[in-house]
Parts: sequence; C-alpha cells; structure tokens
Amino acid sequence: MTNISNFDLRDFTPYLLNLAAEASSLEFQPHYKDKYGMLRTEWRVLFHLGRYGEMTAKDICDRARVHKTKVSRAVSALEKKRFLKRTQLESDRRHEALTLTPAGRTAFRDLNRAAQAFDQELMAQFSDEEQAVLRRCLARIAGL
Repeated sequence: MTNISNFDLRDFTPYLLNLAAEASSLEFQPHYKDKYGMLRTEWRVLFHLGRYGEMTAKDICDRARVHKTKVSRAVSALEKKRFLKRTQLESDRRHEALTLTPAGRTAFRDLNRAAQAFDQELMAQFSDEEQAVLRRCLARIAGL
C-alpha cells in the first residue's frame, strides 16, 4: 500500500487522549465493577452524588457531560442496587432529586479512597512539574 499522507493517527492528539483515557479507565474499573457490580456510568453518577450531594439526573448530565439515556440507565441500576433513592420534586413533578442511600455513601467513600490512591499511583510516573502541566493542559482541553 502506498503512503499517500504523512498523517499518523498515533500522533493525533484526540486519538492519544482517547487511548490514555481508555487505558486508565480500564485499569481503575475493577475497583467499582468487581466489588460493587457497577458499570462506568454508574460509578460516575455515584461519584457526582457523593461529591455534590442531592442532584437531578439533568444536573448530573450537565456536570458529567454524559448523555441523558446513559445517566437514566445508571440511575435505575444504582437504585436497584440500593445505592441511591429518588424523590419527586415538589416544584416540578417531572424531575426527581437523587440522593445516595447509606450503602451508596459507604460505596462512595470506599471508591473515593480507591480513586485517590489510583490517581496518585498513575501520576507517580511524572515529576511534580509534569503533573501540574498535564493537569492544566487536560483541564484546558476539557474546557474546565
């Protein structure tokens, strides 16, 4: 096959970001999947409720940048696992307030510790300066 372009996908920043995100996410996955039977979006919903308190599904969609269908499925799964409860909002009965149950708060605390330890281990391969630059660059790309 003739090379008709000098473009190399392996040097394409979005491709590299995706590979890095997927690799690190898969490495962290056993913490929430094996112990709690959660999928990635469930872990993210649990994290947002544990970190920010009561939220609606729309709040989580907006903050986590996850599609509403995925959040809806995650909320249903977490409710079945008894990690969260829903309460219809008095001000707008079309929406529900989501909160963690005691079991959900326990899972959040455990996974929060695991995430902090994982992040420390992941970033240990970089100097303090590299870590700071990497975090700033990723935050800028993410629009944070």
